[in-house]
Amino acid sequence: MKQPKFSPKARSAARQRVLQALYQWQLTQQDIQLINTQFLEEQEMGKVDIPYFKKLLHDIPQQLEQLDSAFSPFLDRSLTQLDPVELTILRIGCYELTYCPNIPFKVVINEAVELAKKFGAEKSHKYINGILDKLAKQKT
Repeated sequence: MKQPKFSPKARSAARQRVLQALYQWQLTQQDIQLINTQFLEEQEMGKVDIPYFKKLLHDIPQQLEQLDSAFSPFLDRSLTQLDPVELTILRIGCYELTYCPNIPFKVVINEAVELAKKFGAEKSHKYINGILDKLAKQKT
């Protein structure tokens, strides 16, 4: 069996940093490149898959409309009523389900659930899991 060319822990760390960077972008509307530079210079990025971090950070804002419209049908409320952390996690998960076919959907969902457990509201991981699971079934 071929070993992955990346460390799963480094990928998880990249997702965590992307969540923080996109959350900052969402709240401040700062330029993505500025946020990218801030994270690379100021954050603890030693164990992060940097190329993956950059890919997610730059691609997700460019695909917002497509991402939001892909998972919106599964929401029980409007995008504006979603917690900003949950919204960002859904965007990351949706991006990976849509544009990263080499990542198994179970890994994408599990990573999103872990982010929600760490950064989201108390039961947000169940909500994230349900939405991404429905989206994954639609995509397969």
